[in-house]
Amino acid sequence: MNYLNFDELDENELADLKRSGIDRINWARVHMPVLKILGNEIKASNSLKDIKIAMALHTEAKTGVLALTLAEAGAKVRLTSCNPLSTDDPVAYALKFSHPNLEVMARHGISRDEYYHALNWALDMEPHVLIDDGGDLVKLVHTERKELLDNVRGGCEETTTGIIRLKAMAEEGELKFPMMNVNDCAMKHLFDNRYGTGQSTMDGIMNATNITIAGKKVVVAGYGWCGRGIAMRMKGMGAMVSIAEVDPIKAVEAVHDGFAVQKLLDLAKDADIIVTSTGCRGVVSRDIIDELKDGCILANSGHFDNEIDVAYLDTFEKERAREHVHSYRVKGKRVYLLSEGRLVNLASGQGHPVEIMDMSFAIQAAGAELIATREFLPAVVEFPRSLDERIASLKLATMGFEVDSLSDEQKEYLTSWEEGT
Repeated sequence: MNYLNFDELDENELADLKRSGIDRINWARVHMPVLKILGNEIKASNSLKDIKIAMALHTEAKTGVLALTLAEAGAKVRLTSCNPLSTDDPVAYALKFSHPNLEVMARHGISRDEYYHALNWALDMEPHVLIDDGGDLVKLVHTERKELLDNVRGGCEETTTGIIRLKAMAEEGELKFPMMNVNDCAMKHLFDNRYGTGQSTMDGIMNATNITIAGKKVVVAGYGWCGRGIAMRMKGMGAMVSIAEVDPIKAVEAVHDGFAVQKLLDLAKDADIIVTSTGCRGVVSRDIIDELKDGCILANSGHFDNEIDVAYLDTFEKERAREHVHSYRVKGKRVYLLSEGRLVNLASGQGHPVEIMDMSFAIQAAGAELIATREFLPAVVEFPRSLDERIASLKLATMGFEVDSLSDEQKEYLTSWEEGT
């Protein structure tokens, strides 16, 4: 029996799974018009024909539409998940039958060994292009699968966590092929990281707990674009929001956005909910866990499950409180952990809204085409501003909005060094 391939399910269960997955994929397709436009252009250009693409992304409906878009454009695609708890099983199963150019190996709740087995399976195709979320594919190619280095032309990375890892590799001279920086595109981080993470984190927390947000004392650790989005949504739901930061500039910004800023250890003593979104490990440490009040809820929206010290929590008595929630008895107090400390917006929710991912995955598709067709030096490559602006224009058009344009006189004025009159 192969758990990753759903072999233990009977014929009726598989039929229901497939039907549900097809419905979710079709719903996403309808709400991703920008990706559709770019996909049709890429297909018409024939630029990805027979290009082999290995993808490690959260395997759910929006990701499925991206994978299908690339497959329909002529690429050979292998898709697996970038997180053991982020796969939508109906979607993963339905995608197996969706296109002859697309292969899928993903399942919700897989073990660490199964996770790395699936990543290596994706790499077994000897890909030309990697589309990564968090950097695990790139790391494997540079460590355990070095025989693939000469074949990889480059890839795309869409997370803050992944870009941090890639820049560290590049600074040390260890990055052997170009990686397109999708995360820092304006049309990605301004919307995906802020509005996407904000809404989907709220969705995950509310789905897991069914608690009232209004009136709760909520602490957001990290005030990057993701933290901004979470804090904004929590505040909009009526929570009393405080921010913990290590960057003084971001902390000043948080204050000017109307949030109190204090050290996490001080805030933890009175917090009802703590959400981490830093991209750094050990944020909610054992010292902070010891100070939590009875009933505090811990959730993580960072990519990896190391922002909360789950290993320390596991030294205490543990029980399942409800789906997606575990209760710990920490020195006589109840502490609730959501989604095992993994990405709460995907492990307990549905991930980012589909219209948000329309923009992010349009950038991924365009980035994959650039990597496949152009030569770049081994480095973290910035996504072209002109393509970023084109995706913005397409998005506006699909939403029914228009912008003004500069006259020739205005263009000349803005590029002149002489003082205007």
